[in-house]
Amino acid sequence: MTREFILFSRLGKTDSSFHNLHDAGRLDIVHECIVASLFLSHGLRRNVVFHAVLNGPTKPPLHIQIDGATLYDVRTDIDTWQSILKKVISGKQHPGITTSKTSFEALLKVKAETTSVYVLEEGGKDVAKTELTENCVFVLGDHVGLPKKAEAFTLRYGEKISLGKQPYLAASCITILNYLLDRKVKSCF
Repeated sequence: MTREFILFSRLGKTDSSFHNLHDAGRLDIVHECIVASLFLSHGLRRNVVFHAVLNGPTKPPLHIQIDGATLYDVRTDIDTWQSILKKVISGKQHPGITTSKTSFEALLKVKAETTSVYVLEEGGKDVAKTELTENCVFVLGDHVGLPKKAEAFTLRYGEKISLGKQPYLAASCITILNYLLDRKVKSCF
């Protein structure tokens, strides 16, 4: 079973002409979410796939998929991921990472055919009252949040869930969800 996270990045740059992740449409948030999704102490989550759909300049959309089952030659630090993201955004390869021009809507339609879809939103159903399964997709927005149009589209295929009334950073939401699912599943490698 695979758990997946989809981050909708409104401003994430879709070309590699940047000097740091913060100034690249907040790709630093993408980095934080990658680390929260895929990394354990001294290991990788082989059962997780992370998706970032970048919608910033100059050639949106750009879908970056990172598959924990095949990812290697990585560390958690921002310099490593700045180099990797620059490389894959420019069209080069990295083990476990693919890019495409797939839009958020097209990606979500495909995922909804085989998995449960949950949108993280403070006003959603309490996660404690939701029967989460290992085979699910969680949709999150970046620091600006999920656009209303994207949220409405997502809700055609899934439901809103909440980690509480307190708004958390996207990476923190991912950490909490991984923790909740890890407690249900004995092995996360």
